Amino acid sequence: MTARDDVSDRARHDSSDSAPPSVANSRSRTLVRSLLVVAFALAGYFHIAHPAPFLRITPHWVPAPEIIIFVTGVCELLGAAGLLLPPMRRLAGIMLALYSVCVFPANIQHALIFAERGSGWAGWLYHGPRLLFQPVIVWCCLFAGNVIDWPFTAKGQAAPCSTGRPRPHPRPERTG
Repeated sequence: MTARDDVSDRARHDSSDSAPPSVANSRSRTLVRSLLVVAFALAGYFHIAHPAPFLRITPHWVPAPEIIIFVTGVCELLGAAGLLLPPMRRLAGIMLALYSVCVFPANIQHALIFAERGSGWAGWLYHGPRLLFQPVIVWCCLFAGNVIDWPFTAKGQAAPCSTGRPRPHPRPERTG
């Protein structure tokens, strides 16, 4: 979509409605991207500067945990920076999504350590949602990196492809 197309979309849009899908999508994407940049930058800093808590939750089968924790911190910092740079944004989104999948075993390990200690139900208020939220984090990384648009597309329209032009709708609408 070119800037001219975006302006014409805005001009055609009824002012009594919410923002046009392209503008709302852009605002949503910017918000998600900003939150991820802050979250991954902070996590990267803490992985490098204060690795002890991360070492405690690293599964025993991970080789060289000190090095792995340091490298994960670097990956988080590079991913956060990549989301800020438009030419690197797509790659950063994909890599952060893959990273989020790869660290999921540590999140499970963290929950299991908590369960073994039997510290009470309050900790599950953190661990339960954290484990369930992991797919959302993966989606957020892909959305922030301009890899996917779903579900923020206009009703009845397919998401734009990489060329910026809409793809044909997969099935014709029924009339009557």
